[in-house]
Amino acid sequence: MIKIDFHTHTYHSYDSFMKPRGILKRASERGLTHIVINDHDTIRGGVECKSIEKQFGVSVIVGSEIKTDIGDVTGIFLKEEIERGPYLEVIAKIKKQNGLAILNHPFVGHNLSGVRFEAFDLIEGYNGRCNAEQNKLAVELAGQYHKPVIAGSDAHLYNEIANCYSTFHDLDSLLNPLESVYSGSHKANYIFSQLIKAYKKRDLVLMAKVMASAPKKILFK
Repeated sequence: MIKIDFHTHTYHSYDSFMKPRGILKRASERGLTHIVINDHDTIRGGVECKSIEKQFGVSVIVGSEIKTDIGDVTGIFLKEEIERGPYLEVIAKIKKQNGLAILNHPFVGHNLSGVRFEAFDLIEGYNGRCNAEQNKLAVELAGQYHKPVIAGSDAHLYNEIANCYSTFHDLDSLLNPLESVYSGSHKANYIFSQLIKAYKKRDLVLMAKVMASAPKKILFK
């Protein structure tokens, strides 16, 4: 049996500082056999992690979380970069690389009106940064369109890795998951990743908004 976290980010994303060695060390400690690295609009993090996977005994699946006209779409088993664009074009490019297309966190940051759900291979029914209702709707959507449900932590910080994962018999059975395990991420993790985003983008407005809205007990312990 294999155990996969389908959604993690490295420092190549604008809202994470995580480095490959730290990611794979944590993944190994938490019992993952595989981990998907899907940085925003790039495969660089996945390729970098893949190059050292043998040191940690965790197999890396190279992916990218690509911005499209309907929201983020993740491609996995990628070998080349895929640029932002209309979602059907992005999915076609994923399939051209013999990859799988995932509709991740469908009820956060997406416009689902008129979407051709049959074009996707998998739906992220459990996302560690989504609330219970958003995940419930995602699972129901997958059931309505007979799509396999998978789980991803959406980790931007080391303590989130493997909070969510799915199990399978082997890599050839990714369309037939055995079980998905979900553990929600603490609100503080989202706040810290937003602060990272504001810092890396030099966005003082976002920084001020996050500081103003965050509970003081999280920022100032």
